[in-house]
Amino acid sequence: MSRTRISSAAVIGATGVVYGDIGTSPLYAFAAAHKAAAALPAGVAVLGTLSLIFSSLLVVVSLKYLAIVLRADNDGEGGILALLARLDRQLQAGKWSHRLLLMGMLGAALFYCDAIITPAISVLSAVEGLAVLRPAAAELVLPIALGILVGLFLVQHRGTARVSSLFGPVMVLWFVVLGAAGIASIAMTPKILLALNPAFAWLALTTQPALAFAIVGAVFLAVTGGEALYADMGHFGRGAVRVAWFGLVWPGLVLNYFGQGALLLRSPSLADSPFYRLVPEAALPALIVLATAATVIASQATITGAFSITKQAVQLDLLPRVRIIQTSARERGQIYVPVANWTLLVAVLVVAAAFGSSERLSAAYGAAVAGTMWITTVLAAVVARLDWRWPGVAVWTVFPLLLGIDTVFLAGNLAKVAQGAWVPLTLAAGLFVIFDVWRNGREQLQRQRQLDSMAVPMRDLPRYVAGVGRVPGAAVFLASRPDTLPGAFLRNLELNSVVHETVVFLHVEFQRVPKVPDGSRLDITDLGNGVYDVRARYGFMETPDIPQALVGCARLGLRVRAEYTYFLGRHVVVPVVQRREGRWQRRLFAWLQRRATGAAEFFGMPPKRLAILSTVVEL
Repeated sequence: MSRTRISSAAVIGATGVVYGDIGTSPLYAFAAAHKAAAALPAGVAVLGTLSLIFSSLLVVVSLKYLAIVLRADNDGEGGILALLARLDRQLQAGKWSHRLLLMGMLGAALFYCDAIITPAISVLSAVEGLAVLRPAAAELVLPIALGILVGLFLVQHRGTARVSSLFGPVMVLWFVVLGAAGIASIAMTPKILLALNPAFAWLALTTQPALAFAIVGAVFLAVTGGEALYADMGHFGRGAVRVAWFGLVWPGLVLNYFGQGALLLRSPSLADSPFYRLVPEAALPALIVLATAATVIASQATITGAFSITKQAVQLDLLPRVRIIQTSARERGQIYVPVANWTLLVAVLVVAAAFGSSERLSAAYGAAVAGTMWITTVLAAVVARLDWRWPGVAVWTVFPLLLGIDTVFLAGNLAKVAQGAWVPLTLAAGLFVIFDVWRNGREQLQRQRQLDSMAVPMRDLPRYVAGVGRVPGAAVFLASRPDTLPGAFLRNLELNSVVHETVVFLHVEFQRVPKVPDGSRLDITDLGNGVYDVRARYGFMETPDIPQALVGCARLGLRVRAEYTYFLGRHVVVPVVQRREGRWQRRLFAWLQRRATGAAEFFGMPPKRLAILSTVVEL
């Protein structure tokens, strides 16, 4: 009985969080696809686009993501960075490892763009129902949508723990309503079921080949939540995600899309908003309220996903340290990242105001997600061959088919560059540059430290402490590399010529797994003369807590009589003006480092027991 209750709760929760994005696609996807195919004969436009949507949901979501990609989790966590981390364990450093890393970085950058556009298009499409109910209210749609978006981001600091229990039931009701409205319409025009025949999909693409890319780009809107469901799978597990899809979400979506198609076969003049025209006018206010709630939930899911991606990127050293706040004592994945929240808010408001409607925004939506999906397929193919040990014939049979479909969708969305697709692609390119500059800058900083003789091997410790005065107390020196003495320790010796009675060199290591078991968290090595080397390991989904780690050290035998004082070394990067090569990259890296969250705040160190020692490094 217990297992049944837990499984049911997980399925309901997955329905609310994992499928919030793809679940709101009926608001705009079929309307956009039908408009792209409007030049085709009426029957072909309806049946063809509907057949393409059905086939896309079947192959891209049910086959690719649910049956295959969900297997590529990293200790239960999903998302493109988790996939990249899992793949990294299978490859040795080399050109292919580097290329796959770059692909993963690009995929993460594109995912951020999804988190920008999804709230804008979802909320706009829901509020636009007011114009269907009262045409005179059309001018109020944008202000109301912007107000909802501002409110959504303002409450992010509260966390999702208090409201997450409502997500599942609301979305369950949403999918039931989707299905019921679709069934009622299908019953009046059962001819729409002919769209189950894939021949109509082929007919839609070949009747006027010049329209094919535009149609495909619009149809893709129906599957844009596929990558989000993969990123959110860690909250509930792949089993619950699959049951929710096949048991409720997929049937509800398919029935509603077919219901919209049946409506247009009966009344082609209602193509402006087929979703809202499915219900009687008396039920329209309630549907608008429900749709708005569903889009807020869908937006919340993508925003939370952006927070998780930010945390993973920081811990994989693709971004500078930022402030990360845990919003739930029980759910580790519930976090709040202020800089990501406010950056997303500004970007979402600008995008929503600039495009003004879901119809215009649909041209921009899709390019970023299509790129992420394409990269996910490539990385999953490598995982299937190296990790799952699939035979080569199986890999070359399945993945070229999936990659071919992804390529068609990507090409269809790239055809909309002039209409707005350039916006997410430009944003993604900027984020990719930041990832690459930060990663390369960190590597250059380490090399420069060695050239400047700031990196002293750990084996030289006895020579540095011999004959130096000892003072009472315990000192913790955060070390960036396990084989060298911490810069703050050397700087303290240089300035004060003393060593504390007890010294801890603390190395925080982020493993390429989501979570590290408590039994493997800490390793302590006695270096002699009251100096200890401590390795504290964390997964990329965990928030390090140094004081708590020292409590764990005490349980393992490292007990001190004094309160710890924390010493941090800070490198102040100064770009060398005379060096022209990579000048703007070095300046950007220096700018990013100055704005990175301090290690003390990032690692939870008490500010009253903290000393920071700075060293200038020229790059």
